[in-house]
Amino acid sequence: MPSPLAELPIRRLTADDRIACADLSEDRSWPREEHKWGFLLVAGTGYGIDAPDGKGLASACVVTSYGPGLAAIGMVLVAERYARQGVGRRLMQHVLREMKGTPLTLHATPYGRPLYEELGFETAGRAEMVRGHFRPSGPAPTVATRPATAEDLPRILRLDTEVFGQDRTHVITRLPAFADQLRVAEDSAGLIGFAAAWPNMNTHVVGPLIARDTETAKALVASLAAGTDRPLRTDVDVRHEALLSWLKASGVESAGFNTVMTHGIPDLPGDWTRRFAPLTVAAG
Repeated sequence: MPSPLAELPIRRLTADDRIACADLSEDRSWPREEHKWGFLLVAGTGYGIDAPDGKGLASACVVTSYGPGLAAIGMVLVAERYARQGVGRRLMQHVLREMKGTPLTLHATPYGRPLYEELGFETAGRAEMVRGHFRPSGPAPTVATRPATAEDLPRILRLDTEVFGQDRTHVITRLPAFADQLRVAEDSAGLIGFAAAWPNMNTHVVGPLIARDTETAKALVASLAAGTDRPLRTDVDVRHEALLSWLKASGVESAGFNTVMTHGIPDLPGDWTRRFAPLTVAAG
């Protein structure tokens, strides 16, 4: 006999669903992350299934679209009381139909990875989550950084499109309001990197982190750390071994790994050598 959950409608979420989404996160022992949910529901498209008992959401996720070339799926959650009843699969299948023909990416937890593999996602890489109070170690980075200004935005957008491989103007232009810090690095030839630190519960998340090289990435992280008393958190592409080693030597510890997965493309577009960390794993 089919589950009654299979008959429940899937609807588009709005910014008004931010609290319900945060409640769903808390239900699964995730941080509430209301600030992040608010950002994602405005910059992307949320999908959800209302709980049949009338108590919030049974399931939710967010898709951040970057045009026909790529979309990122994130925050895929199912309420504990409806877990293992096919709700998450149904929601993901709906998203795949909605995004048919668009290459997709997501960061999978070990728990979610088997479902995504069944739905046709393939492993494209790994990201290591690191977290902790940053304490400078070793020689100070040699690259100068400064706070970004409004005049920097066009250059930030050009660099981001080049490195990310898709135009995410609708996301990057929201950074000044979303983040507590936005810094840039430049040399005589122009902008060579930028990074933001945005508040998430009791941490500051460093992301995006776009930099010409490891030394530039270090300088941006160190300058952001100097502007906060909170622990830092970021999710670094594991191929950036030198940055990860430096972070760990500076008091920031490993907190787990996610698998970067793709659907419809073998790998992510853009230049991974300059893409050190995503804005958030939910949006790429």
